[in-house]
Amino acid sequence: MTTAIIVAAGKSERMGAGTDKAFLSLVNKPVVAWSLLAFERCPDIDRIVLVVRKDQQVAAKAVCQMFGISKLQSIVAGGAKRQESVQAGFKACDIDTRFVVIHDGARPCVTSDLISEVVKSVKRTPAVTVGRRITDTVKRVEKGTMVTATEDRDKLWAVQTPQAFQMKTLRAAFKALGEREVTDECQAVELSGESVKILESRQPNFKITTVEDLQIAGAILK
Repeated sequence: MTTAIIVAAGKSERMGAGTDKAFLSLVNKPVVAWSLLAFERCPDIDRIVLVVRKDQQVAAKAVCQMFGISKLQSIVAGGAKRQESVQAGFKACDIDTRFVVIHDGARPCVTSDLISEVVKSVKRTPAVTVGRRITDTVKRVEKGTMVTATEDRDKLWAVQTPQAFQMKTLRAAFKALGEREVTDECQAVELSGESVKILESRQPNFKITTVEDLQIAGAILK
């Protein structure tokens, strides 16, 4: 059994106070509906757990009904931080889940083909993510705005979602993490001593954080 956890419980601070970008209109659907539909149509996904802000659970249910998300297992309230939201979704997974796929609901350009590629890979490797090679020159700034070093970009990737894990691997990583904070679940797996495989994403799969991102996504998805 493969369960997807779609995380859409962020505060959207760059969009303005009180804005929930997951429910903003994108072309003809709420932002989060694009991800829900990609996972719904993916033959390698069996169930979906949707994580939203507590005050958006009713709205989330309405969206799932409107767009016919038949794989929806549950809608759960997220936490103050992303990793708390992910762990809330993780706890909602059925006991027969062997593989878990985690995706940011604010990445509406994800495709069913990319999801399938990640799922097929995680059946051979304990942890998998998608990402893109960094092509810009990257500078390190330790303090203020003064450059202290130039990084070797040949070794750097910008990581995206979906990220997929064998259930036992992610469970062990969460247990070992304790109170430490991580920016994604791959980091938790890395800290537990496991390796993570990265698959190159060649299609647009950016995260909406600004109004400009919303406009770009709209142009792509029309």
